Amino acid sequence: MGDDDLPQDDSLPERDPNTGDMFGEAPAAAAPPPAYAEDSGAAYTVIARKYRPRSFEDLYGQEAMVRTLRNAFATGRIAHAFMLTGVRGVGKTTTARLLARALNYETATVHEPSLDLREEGFHCRSIIEGRHMDVLELDAASRTGVGDIRELLEGVRYAPVEARYKVYIIDEVHMLSTGAFNALLKTLEEPPPHAKFIFATTEIRKVPVTILSRTQRFDLRRVEPEVLVKNLEMICENEGARVEAEGLMLIARAAEGSVRDGQSMLDQAIVQAEPGQTVTAASIRDMLGLADRAQTITLFEQVMRGEAGAAIETFRQLYGYGAGPDQVVMDLLDHTHGASVAKAIGPQALVMPKEQAQRLAAVGAAVSAGTLSRIWQMTLKAYEEVRRAPDAAAAVDMALVRLAYASDLPGPEEALKRLQSGENPAGGSGPAGGPPGGGGGGAPRAGLATNAVARQQMVPGLPATEPVANLQTFEDMLALIDRRRDIRLKLDVERFIRPINFRPGAITYEPAPGAPNDLAQRLVTRLKEWTGERWLIAAEGGGGAESLWEKQKREEREVRAEIEQHPFVQGVMQAFPGTEIVGIRHLQQPEPAEAPPPEEDGDED
Repeated sequence: MGDDDLPQDDSLPERDPNTGDMFGEAPAAAAPPPAYAEDSGAAYTVIARKYRPRSFEDLYGQEAMVRTLRNAFATGRIAHAFMLTGVRGVGKTTTARLLARALNYETATVHEPSLDLREEGFHCRSIIEGRHMDVLELDAASRTGVGDIRELLEGVRYAPVEARYKVYIIDEVHMLSTGAFNALLKTLEEPPPHAKFIFATTEIRKVPVTILSRTQRFDLRRVEPEVLVKNLEMICENEGARVEAEGLMLIARAAEGSVRDGQSMLDQAIVQAEPGQTVTAASIRDMLGLADRAQTITLFEQVMRGEAGAAIETFRQLYGYGAGPDQVVMDLLDHTHGASVAKAIGPQALVMPKEQAQRLAAVGAAVSAGTLSRIWQMTLKAYEEVRRAPDAAAAVDMALVRLAYASDLPGPEEALKRLQSGENPAGGSGPAGGPPGGGGGGAPRAGLATNAVARQQMVPGLPATEPVANLQTFEDMLALIDRRRDIRLKLDVERFIRPINFRPGAITYEPAPGAPNDLAQRLVTRLKEWTGERWLIAAEGGGGAESLWEKQKREEREVRAEIEQHPFVQGVMQAFPGTEIVGIRHLQQPEPAEAPPPEEDGDED
């Protein structure tokens, strides 16, 4: 009797679970289901993957690209090849996969390419999971040879199996070899109608121009910190995590425009506190290795006040807390930039807490733009020194001493003016003045003042003051401004002052449209400085003559009109239609040669 002859009863259990096994062991108790299966490490998906955009509406900071693609799809002007470039983490590969879905989008009601991916299409799931037969993705970083590209392109001539298009996604395309690019060139120039190519790269300059000219290029922008903060806030709300707003801003600034980097840092920041507790900005700062921003602003203020000793003490405290020396110098660069922007635009232009923005704006208001520019250059040089120095902390100490000493030094133009007027160029009250305070110390400043006075005595220059009696006319005053080389004041006086009355010590004028509000105050200050006497300058509503600039323009118009009426010029313009006078130059007439002296008659009568 064979096995086939035995009665078959599928209803009988294969084995009685209540009986022991053949070795006499007692039946094993049913194992309970594992607790917290959802929270197990194997099931966890990092935030950067979990919140990867699933539609074009989810792309942060790329509105210009999405708008262009939406218009192209709406009009049917879809390119056969796309080049996506940008820094790491801005969404190049994600955009490439979204484009592959959009090109092959199909539902029960939609049968054409579409960027509206809110409803999942027939091919979307397999494209997202990377298993669609007609969407091929190649990592050029690992397959750079010409053989790999030829193998990929062998199937281009065949029609797609399921979808509308065959889509080839090549990531990090700049790493392909020269032969691989050449193999790709002919297919890109004359692709079959059913094939689309999407390239992504972070090094657009390494891609041959012949490839770029055959693709439609999209530069994915860095995501601004305030935009990235909104994305991080949304993730925190969905994850049930509580993070301080200042901490999210620290992450957004450290991400440097990369959404993926910001999300990865947020993933790390969430576990800095116990479940249910708020993650503080201090813990995030420690995690990122950043210095306390308020403390670095204090350090910046001490440097700008010339307090070298206090600045070194503050830096050593930050260094003891774990702040990197190069990061501290980077913060000083950031604060110098912030103070300069606040000086030019206002504190509202700074993306930081209001109190910190006001502190930087106060520093910017207290010093000149030239000083901030000089501090920027010196700090930039200090940053390179700190990165190369064997002892980075010592390099920062030396840089702080140098910055504090130079913070209150005058610029070259101001120093020259003080030398010409007999003042101490270091900021004192003349040769006999005491050494000023500041980061440079007393002895070096005293030596600098002595050398400055000695140089002034050696170099012939203008007198310290000019008598008011020498300024009899408005033109005399302009000549004085020109000699003192105050170019900005000279331009403003020539352009915006319409003189009404001028006498030594008093000027009345009508301001021209657009005149600066502080023009009269600046002119009073300079004239008092140059003449040593007080001036009375008043602006009235009308009755002034032409400003020098208006007079010059009027004379130019009159000369032009006279030239245009010249018969020769009119004849030329009629002979050559469309001719116009673009400029008028006054040529100097050559001086007539002197007549040779008469030759003396040597014949005697």
